Amino acid sequence: MNKLLLFLIFLLPIQGLAVEITPRPMEINQQRGVLILSSMPLIKLQMPNKQKAKFNHIINRELRPLFRNLQKENQGSIQISFSIEDSIPGINSREGYSLSVSPKGVMVEALDEAGLFYAVQTLKQMITDNKLQYVEITDQPRFNYRGLMLDISRHFRDKEFIFKQIDAMATLKLNRLHLHLTDAAGWRLEIKKYPRLTNYAAWRPEKTWKDWQSNGMNYANHNDNKAFGGYLTQKEAKEIVEYAAERHITVIPEIEMPSHSEEVTAAFPEISCTHNPHGEPDVCIGNEKTFKFYQDVLDEVMSIFPSHYIHIGGDEASKKAWKDCELCKKRMEENNLKDVDALQSYMISRIEKYLNSKGRSIIGWDEIMEGGLAPNATVMSWRGIEGGLRAAQSGHKAIMSPGGYCYLDSYQDAPHTQPEAIGGYLTLEKVYSYNPIPDSLADQITPYIDGVQGNLWCEYIPTAEHAEYMIWPREIAIAEIGWTPQNKRDWNDFHARVLKINDRMRQAGYNNFDIRNEIGSRPQSRSLEKHLAFGKPVKYNQHWWKQYTAGGDSTLVDGLRGDWNYSDGRWQGFLKKGDYYIDVTIDLEQSQPIKYIGGEFMQITGPGVWFPEKVIISISENGEDFTTLKEINHTQVDGPGTNFKLYDWSGNAKARYIRYQSTANNGCQFLDEIIVK
Repeated sequence: MNKLLLFLIFLLPIQGLAVEITPRPMEINQQRGVLILSSMPLIKLQMPNKQKAKFNHIINRELRPLFRNLQKENQGSIQISFSIEDSIPGINSREGYSLSVSPKGVMVEALDEAGLFYAVQTLKQMITDNKLQYVEITDQPRFNYRGLMLDISRHFRDKEFIFKQIDAMATLKLNRLHLHLTDAAGWRLEIKKYPRLTNYAAWRPEKTWKDWQSNGMNYANHNDNKAFGGYLTQKEAKEIVEYAAERHITVIPEIEMPSHSEEVTAAFPEISCTHNPHGEPDVCIGNEKTFKFYQDVLDEVMSIFPSHYIHIGGDEASKKAWKDCELCKKRMEENNLKDVDALQSYMISRIEKYLNSKGRSIIGWDEIMEGGLAPNATVMSWRGIEGGLRAAQSGHKAIMSPGGYCYLDSYQDAPHTQPEAIGGYLTLEKVYSYNPIPDSLADQITPYIDGVQGNLWCEYIPTAEHAEYMIWPREIAIAEIGWTPQNKRDWNDFHARVLKINDRMRQAGYNNFDIRNEIGSRPQSRSLEKHLAFGKPVKYNQHWWKQYTAGGDSTLVDGLRGDWNYSDGRWQGFLKKGDYYIDVTIDLEQSQPIKYIGGEFMQITGPGVWFPEKVIISISENGEDFTTLKEINHTQVDGPGTNFKLYDWSGNAKARYIRYQSTANNGCQFLDEIIVK
């Protein structure tokens, strides 16, 4: 027989159906052959009766509708068996399962209902035209915690929107929904003991966060004609908790403290240090009324949310008022607290003890480590990865959520093509590239890195449609990071799968970003740009901003142009020191003709990144005596989005040294390259 024909015959049975499951399973072994369902499969449940009744509800809701066009079960029906076992080879997680599709039917085993539920999610993705590829799957999550945070304070999102996101989360085996319920922009949960929180602190005169910020951050009574806002009633919150629990998702509430609390202190000025009725960002830690308020609030929160974790925020406290507050100073003196960081730690530890006494544990943003970490606290690391790694190294659990990989409020494509965002540039590919456990520290920290979470902050996201657009498909990448072993993840394979998932979600009514038509990186950043100054020595007459070093001394002549945002490691940041932001001298190492000198700056005014007001371009033969070629003046103008501007000179000159200086009265500056031709 012809060798090529023999090869093709061997391949035919195995081609069958493509087994594309997201998140990708731990172990998957595709077999030859396809199981064809000609009639409604017979569902067999092997588990205690109490669990059987509960799981049958899941089968009726999620699996049986896929077989609507089939005849009813008959004696010859193919069997799908679900069983809960005491042990399963290769599985040690209650969320794990084994799944086998063979000529005999489908057999699913798990240690717990959660594992069976996730097996159902896998089956839903495998069934194509009433066919199932023969396959053996052994699967369990890499991390216990796989989350999404929704900020419903800055712009309120209702129960139905949250239900919709829970549905998508469940399909992708995400298991934690973190609700950011309170912040300066609005209190979003009914607290019966303090009705003023939802009669007043949940409402504002402006519809959008941006307008509210620019008009003085005032609040409104709920019955004002032009009051915008809203909140979840306790009944609605309990419905969300129940809806999520049926899909094996735990809802974690966040009640911010001690900062991001303007809405609280506007409603109750007596628990701020200044008693300012307009609202202060930080509550007064020296005042016992503050602790009475939060304990009362947390009691009601715990009655609604059965989650082990209660998130207490803890981020970005200004701490300014505490330094002058007599009550805070007295608290510090009485408790031997050396500074305001220790004062914050006092509050976090005291709240932790209260929650621990109720059988709960706290989780907070990585600032809760300042002044000393509360004994049993879990850290959610957002300011990079360092906080989470430090917490893990000290024996505390950590959830990794670094802004550079997990902040879904950043632009996901070329900013000029996208709805306005807070800034940043975070592509699906970059999200997917994140590994929460660096290989070099794996042995030391693996037991303490409990998971990963994508965060959607909503200052610049006023509508539900916009929120979905920012979440999906990037949260799909978070799901695979959280579930799939690092060595089984592959970007090209994931990208092919996510295109299809995105299409299905859009057909189901989700407003996903269209990844098929992604523009991608800034054209200038895609290739190395060599020029006369490439690789030449650079003298920084004053240094860069320590938080944005980029490539250090070589950054401005390394030929690497920046992408759409200053956080990509190619844009070097500068703060004003003396008369200038930037003041660098490039040594071309020999005198030579020059026809062009230029640098391109970025402006994103939201985070305070501005164009220069003046750039001076000078040349010299000896590095001491400089002649100005051009002085470029610019009037700073605030505006939306991400913008770029060249400050350059063209002409004919000869020199060995080039000096490039910039100045302004406002903001910080970012420059990626000084090009000399």
